[in-house]
Amino acid sequence: MTGEDRRRRLNRRVFGILLVMSAIMLCFLLRLAWLQAMPAAPAASGRTNLKKESVLQRERSLVLDSGRGDFFDRNGRALTGETYKALAVFPLKAQARGTALDQERLAGVLGVDQAALSNWMNGLREPAFWSKKGEKVPLRLSQAQLAVIQGLRVNGVRVLPYRNRYPVSSVAKHAIGYISQHPELLNKSYASELLKKSMKLSDQIGGAGLERSLDRLLRGSGPTSVSYFTDGADKPLNGLDMRLTGSDNPYYPIKVVTTIDLEIQRAIEQYVDRIGLAEGAVVVLDAENGDIAAMASRPQLAPGSIGREGTDAANRAIRGATPGSVFKLVTEAAALEAKVTREREVFECSGDYGKYGLHCWKSGGHGRLTLREALAQSCNIAFASVAERLNAEQLSVTARRLGLERRIGWNDAHPFKPLGEPLRLLPEEEAGGLFAKPPVSYDGGQLAQTGIGQRDVRITPLQAANLVVTLLHDGHVVKPRLVSELRYANGQLMAKLPVQYAEAEDGRIAPATAQALLHGMQAAVTEGTGRSLRDGLWTVAGKSGTAETLRDGEPRNHHWFVGYGPVSAPRYAVAVLAMNRSPGTINKATQLFGGIMNILAIHEQASSDEAKKMP
Repeated sequence: MTGEDRRRRLNRRVFGILLVMSAIMLCFLLRLAWLQAMPAAPAASGRTNLKKESVLQRERSLVLDSGRGDFFDRNGRALTGETYKALAVFPLKAQARGTALDQERLAGVLGVDQAALSNWMNGLREPAFWSKKGEKVPLRLSQAQLAVIQGLRVNGVRVLPYRNRYPVSSVAKHAIGYISQHPELLNKSYASELLKKSMKLSDQIGGAGLERSLDRLLRGSGPTSVSYFTDGADKPLNGLDMRLTGSDNPYYPIKVVTTIDLEIQRAIEQYVDRIGLAEGAVVVLDAENGDIAAMASRPQLAPGSIGREGTDAANRAIRGATPGSVFKLVTEAAALEAKVTREREVFECSGDYGKYGLHCWKSGGHGRLTLREALAQSCNIAFASVAERLNAEQLSVTARRLGLERRIGWNDAHPFKPLGEPLRLLPEEEAGGLFAKPPVSYDGGQLAQTGIGQRDVRITPLQAANLVVTLLHDGHVVKPRLVSELRYANGQLMAKLPVQYAEAEDGRIAPATAQALLHGMQAAVTEGTGRSLRDGLWTVAGKSGTAETLRDGEPRNHHWFVGYGPVSAPRYAVAVLAMNRSPGTINKATQLFGGIMNILAIHEQASSDEAKKMP
């Protein structure tokens, strides 16, 4: 046999082997296609097709962490997010769970009836964490419970780390906001994602506060979940156990560094709850740059139970309310700017204005007093007289110059680079206003009532606190920040939110006008309506206000106090609003202001002492 014959024979053998292998592979492919396409097997057969088995396995996934970014205070302390051990239960056939004795011990350590626990586990159609009745977050397992559970053999039950976004101890809830299912907002903000099916209408998104304004950045790059493997008969696949899946993107989730001071925020919230602020708000601003150091609103927000009785999602710190005599600061500023009065002008207050049914709060009146004394004593007669010398436009212009009649919180009207669109940190903030309609022509009665902060005047506690910062800055209006910077998960800087000023189109008030108002606020504490604040840890200045209003047709008062301290070197500006108080009661806001200033004084002293200890 020649060499050529041997090569031909070898080629035929190779071809034959390849043909056989191709035939075998074709058989496998046909078999797989038939299994995938065949109808479901009868129930009696005890078998399921591959499609159903794969679905059953996918349904065994449980989300441990949504991957959403978290918030931190200005010193890097967490405001949202905590991770703790919880009991995860995956759907299985009852007979596949394990021994009855271990299940009984599991029920005992959880403090629940065994029958109730078994019924719950057997009724599961998808994985779930065990939680107490009526609770929406999983039960936090104690060390003693963990020790017992880890020694049990119950199939489909695992102790896993759970990421709880809103701990019970969390603060600044209204400022942070909440996440929830919000189809209308989702349709508006994520139309393209819905079209691409990368999002569903049932997805949770930010519903208020920073959760809403920064939602696109906070969503991150996907959740972390765990899969528990079972066969088509809902029995555990021994050996496969669980598989953890999640994003490995080093940049997400992001970290939002707020201007909130956790210690101040917590101390103030505990204080207002102890003293009894049922309805109202507190805003604390850094006097140097207008940063929001604390923002509290009552009734409290329950992020995981929106609408629950005794709670309220509305942030009263950024909602307009009738300011009463606090607005006299604006009226005096407008009058001084228009040169229709001066600080030393003397007024006569007999207690009755003589028209419009307007009276002074002090029976019998204040007698003779200067404009500065009128501010300190909060005389209605003097300020009604001053207001009638002005027109509506003069009052409105001055209000805008002081940061009122407009939303004053930090915003970027240009596309914010990380988002590619404009950003307003507090989207629910209201602008407030002075008049119900655009001012055209108003009679003296309307001007007089507006001048003392009644009728249609509305300002927010954030605006009121910022008005004080504006005076301390000689009339320059700052936009209060709630966020200072955004960082990636690895610590790299994403964006800084710089301090911004917000001068009105009409300019600003004169520094001399600002100083006159500050002097009047100092006099209000030394000799006026704020005399009860003279014995605090700091020397403070401020202005009280009592606004008449109605609730359900019944007369009520809004109590206000705005001010700053210490007078010698202003550190904080504070606004307190106690809403819907019974007429005739003492000014609750003044009491709260004094306590809050003492909290701030103690905090500053502690910070100073700590700084001295550092090398």
